[in-house]
Amino acid sequence: MRVFIAIDLEPGLKTTLLALIRDLKATRADVRWTQAAGLHLTLKFLGEIDEAQAVRVKTILTDVAGRHSPFPLHLEGTGAFPGDEKPRVLWIGFTAEPELLALQDELDGALEGEGFAREKRTFKPHLTLGRVKGPDRIRDAMLELGKHRQKAFGGMTVRKVALFESRLRPEGAEYRVIFEAGLS
Repeated sequence: MRVFIAIDLEPGLKTTLLALIRDLKATRADVRWTQAAGLHLTLKFLGEIDEAQAVRVKTILTDVAGRHSPFPLHLEGTGAFPGDEKPRVLWIGFTAEPELLALQDELDGALEGEGFAREKRTFKPHLTLGRVKGPDRIRDAMLELGKHRQKAFGGMTVRKVALFESRLRPEGAEYRVIFEAGLS
């Protein structure tokens, strides 16, 4: 199974994000927009694992989550990777709360001990709003996205982390929570 560890967003935040995506879609830019099921904050992508590895990942997730208290998470600002001139990914950011960074770093380290390579890039908490497919009307989408560059979109309290399964389908990825671990 193809899996990753993420924070699932509360319904109110998903509603806010879907409204932003609807406004961006109105530009008719050549972008594959994120669906409601894809609105989560990925902490660690693991890729293909077998059942034995899944059991070990669940144990690590439970252990690490149990050492962290619930913490605030705030959506703030928008942008594009690698930059505004030739965007490939349109995103919305999360404030880099110390608790979030500590949780992600500890998960990365614990999973490295199980053979999952540590991330080489610095963790930049964000959620992908859409992936650029072609140049048509991208400038329009970037102008709309730019209106929200400094905007605060709301927040939630993180109380659990989840192991998601990702099934790739022609119409887009399908996500399913297969395990959750509560913060202490």
